Amino acid sequence: MDDTEPHPFAMAGNGTSIEPYLARIRIFPVKSLDALEVSKSRVLKSGALEHDRRWALFDKTGDYINGKRYRTIHRLRSSISPSARTLSLKVGSEAGESRFEIDQEHQELERWLAGYFDTPVDVREDTEQGFPDDPASPGPTVISVASLREVGGWFGLPVEDIRERFRANIEIDGVPAFWEDRLFGPPGTVVPFRIGNVTFDGVNPCQRCAVPPRDSRTGREDETFVRRFRELRKRTLPEWALASRFTHFYRLAVNTRLNSLDHGDVIHVGERIELLAPDQSRV
Repeated sequence: MDDTEPHPFAMAGNGTSIEPYLARIRIFPVKSLDALEVSKSRVLKSGALEHDRRWALFDKTGDYINGKRYRTIHRLRSSISPSARTLSLKVGSEAGESRFEIDQEHQELERWLAGYFDTPVDVREDTEQGFPDDPASPGPTVISVASLREVGGWFGLPVEDIRERFRANIEIDGVPAFWEDRLFGPPGTVVPFRIGNVTFDGVNPCQRCAVPPRDSRTGREDETFVRRFRELRKRTLPEWALASRFTHFYRLAVNTRLNSLDHGDVIHVGERIELLAPDQSRV
């Protein structure tokens, strides 16, 4: 292909050129708690974004305390400084919050959380990879802003609400809805793409869990959400998406792995997204 020709993966469905760029980076320092929005992020050798899911909560059986198992987690508000290693917690809109030094007050933090969840809580830390939802693809999850808007329109919900329900790390703008479905190919292949100087591999469409049907602040569930989502996702599947990768249509965003840190390890909001040729050798 001539270098002056637009890459086929960088075309919109109507054939017009698009200019994908990194619009937002969100990390979740404590798995299942509130996001922290940043303007840049270092990519770890594992492929994870620095501080993303660095800490996680476990119950007495050794299972995650997360939205899948503990609906009350939706009412828990948090703010964190990973560099200062401090975590503040409060319940819903209640006045006041409790602030903890994660290292010096580790036991006090666990006692506070145990009181809230009514079960012993073990707070663990992993500085190398964190606790990703998909350990086989621990890179950042990717979605487009247009996809969030589209899904919000299906349910009459604002973009911010959909953003909180689906909890993606990287948002791409300058593209149409579901453009991120270009970031995976046939089974056994990956689709490399570059953000700034970092190259990731797009692996597969992300299978969703019990969290998106719930109000992100109260945990109240819309029992029709999954059925309607599947119907509308199937109906609006773009021509560039491989339907064969959808064993069901309750999928949104793309799971990734690290391809290369050869040219740098920091991504910045505003950087271009460049899609590369699909790679059949990196499965």
